[in-house]
Amino acid sequence: MPQNSLEINGAVPSQGKPPRLILPGIFAFSPNRDTLGGTAYFIVNKSGNILVDSPGWYGTNQDFLLNNGGVRWLVTTHRGGMGKQVAQSQELLQCEVITQEQEAYLLPEVKVTSFASNLLLTPEIELIWTPGHSPGSACLYWNNLGGVLFSGRHLLPTAPDQIMPLRTAKTFHWWRQLRNITKICDRFDENTLKYIIPGANTGLLRGKGYIEDGYQKLAKLDMEALKSTNIY
Repeated sequence: MPQNSLEINGAVPSQGKPPRLILPGIFAFSPNRDTLGGTAYFIVNKSGNILVDSPGWYGTNQDFLLNNGGVRWLVTTHRGGMGKQVAQSQELLQCEVITQEQEAYLLPEVKVTSFASNLLLTPEIELIWTPGHSPGSACLYWNNLGGVLFSGRHLLPTAPDQIMPLRTAKTFHWWRQLRNITKICDRFDENTLKYIIPGANTGLLRGKGYIEDGYQKLAKLDMEALKSTNIY
């Protein structure tokens, strides 16, 4: 274990499976209890590696990140994806923490870079504000592999090959969430959005780790029917 691994309550838990490769340059971590079963991702990028949401903060994951080029940016896609160790993560990884401005106040002990509507990390990687699930919900888009959208909890799988918004008791603003799906569809097309990688419910993907033909799946959603959806 690297000597600079951080301790939690006096010890660094070592349990947990290492991240697995799901697409070239994209690794998925095991679901994190601290984020209610959320799945975090590691993107290997020539301009700097990106950690999308917080993985379980134990030795296996710390070692993986430190031994694979470190992290330049830790991006949170929504308040539920922050986890309890963002400050410790920043200290160990010496990374920039980025979250949408409406949820930056939730990280008072962290030096945060916030954004409003959009933020370009690199010419190929952009953060897009998609409020609805939470006030600061955002998606990360990577213009690679035909287009990859890390959707956080803005869009979630309901079957191995189906993705949609889910209205839950914690949903901040359902209609705004639906409007932002239309925004995504208007922004992209079948040539620029091939994969959607959700931030939760990933067990439904049966090990694949992503939804293929992402744009087509979104374009087929019945937005009028979704407006009257009951709480999931």
